[in-house]
Amino acid sequence: MIDQNQFQEIVREAGRMAYARWPGAGHALESWEKKPGDPVSEADLAVDNFLRRELGRLLPAAAWLSEESTDDHVRVGQDLIWLVDPIDGTRDFVRGRNGWSISVALVSAGKPLIGMLSAPARAEEWISVAGRGATLNGEPLKASTRQELSGARVPVDQLPPADSDLVAVEKPNSIALRIAMVADDRADLVATLRWGFEWDIAAATLIAREAGARVTDAFGKPLAYNKRDPRDFGVLVSSPEIHSEAVARIAERAESLRKNK
Repeated sequence: MIDQNQFQEIVREAGRMAYARWPGAGHALESWEKKPGDPVSEADLAVDNFLRRELGRLLPAAAWLSEESTDDHVRVGQDLIWLVDPIDGTRDFVRGRNGWSISVALVSAGKPLIGMLSAPARAEEWISVAGRGATLNGEPLKASTRQELSGARVPVDQLPPADSDLVAVEKPNSIALRIAMVADDRADLVATLRWGFEWDIAAATLIAREAGARVTDAFGKPLAYNKRDPRDFGVLVSSPEIHSEAVARIAERAESLRKNK
C-alpha cells in the first residue's frame, strides 16, 4: 500500500517543523483567530502545506481533507483519503503548552488503515496499523480495562456535578492526545458532546481501537470517515466494560445538545 517507514518519517518531519515554531521552545510565532475562539498559526499552515505535498508524493491516488485546507468534495467518490490535522490542539500550541500533536490517518472505504500522532513537545510518537495493534514510542499499547464507570479517569478541566464520581486527570488541548491516553491506560474514558471533525479523531481512534478500547460516537454508534459532511456528534472512547454505561449516562445530555447546536 505505502512505505510505512517513509510515512512515519514524513509525519516526524512535520513534528520537527512544528516544534521549531513552538513558543514553548522559545520560538516567536505569528497566530490569529479564524473566528472567535478558533486560533490558527503560521505553523499550522506550514505543516499543512508540507504534509499535503509529501503525502501526495507518497500516495498520489489518495484524496485529501484537513482542517486547514478547502474541502474538495470530489474526495467522497475516492476510496483512499488522507485525514490530517496539522496541529491538533492549536490553543495549547500558541500558548507554549505541550498538549498538541500532528494527527495523520490514511482512510480506505470509510475506515482508518494507518494512523500516527507526533507529539514532539511530549516526546511521544503514536502509531497504529489496522489489525496490527498500536505502539507508543515503539512499545505495544494496551488500553484501559477498567470494569466500573464510577472512579473512571477522565481528561477534563473540571467535572460537572452529574459526574462527580469520576476522576479528573490531565487534559491536553488535543482531542487526539486525550483519546490516545485511553489507549495507553492513562485514562479510562473520553467523551465529547459537540460536533467534531473527522480529521481530529481519525488517527487517534484507530490507535485506541487497536490497543483494545471501544470507540463510537456519543450515542454509541460506529464512526465512519470520508463523509460528505465530515462531522460526527461527539466521540466516546473507553475501556470496553464501561462503554455501554457511559453511553447511557450521557444520552440525555447528548440528545439535548445535538438538538440545540
